[in-house]
Amino acid sequence: MPDAVLFDLDGTLADTAPDLGGTLNQLLLEQGRGPLPMEKLRPHVSSGARGMIGAGLGITPADPEYVGLLQRFLAIYQDALCVDTRLFAGMAEHLDELEAQGILWGIVTNKSQRFAIPLMERLGLRQRCACIVCGDSAQRSKPHADPMQLASAVIGIATTDCIYVGDDERDVISGRAVGMTTIVAAWGYLGNGNSPTAWGADAIAASPQDILGLATANR
Repeated sequence: MPDAVLFDLDGTLADTAPDLGGTLNQLLLEQGRGPLPMEKLRPHVSSGARGMIGAGLGITPADPEYVGLLQRFLAIYQDALCVDTRLFAGMAEHLDELEAQGILWGIVTNKSQRFAIPLMERLGLRQRCACIVCGDSAQRSKPHADPMQLASAVIGIATTDCIYVGDDERDVISGRAVGMTTIVAAWGYLGNGNSPTAWGADAIAASPQDILGLATANR
């Protein structure tokens, strides 16, 4: 068994798409545009505000209006962090199982502390997790190795004794860079890029209940 299991937040631990999608649709309405269906937005959620703004408005950080739209997006989202956000099916039971077996668990996300920590609080998980490493906690965010190294230091467990579960290719890149066993959350958003089978992860989990078995098999 691993000594610790670390999770991405958006698209792995929690389904944040309803609130992020709702934020974008409010922004679209303010811009005189119609709302977009959630199925079109879900693949972009793991890319955060940048991905959502790009999907909804075709705007990139290079565009002069991007900063203003980003600030407005974040302001809307801050007021709607946990309206419809929920843990993915089976995740609550999986966290209970980890704790029952004495396995530490934590979060490594590119979401900023401004949003990730209050969200974990509202989900009732902030005091239960061993760490919350955010996109602005380390010098560089995923896909760099820095967040994984920081998480390892905070929980006091070597990276090689941890597994990392995420739903984006950068999660696999970041975990592999420090020798973590990496598992793709097939229930997550998975992006619009390469197929998860091409990411180089150690395993792909169909549900949270599969994580420990796959982690043990790949150690």
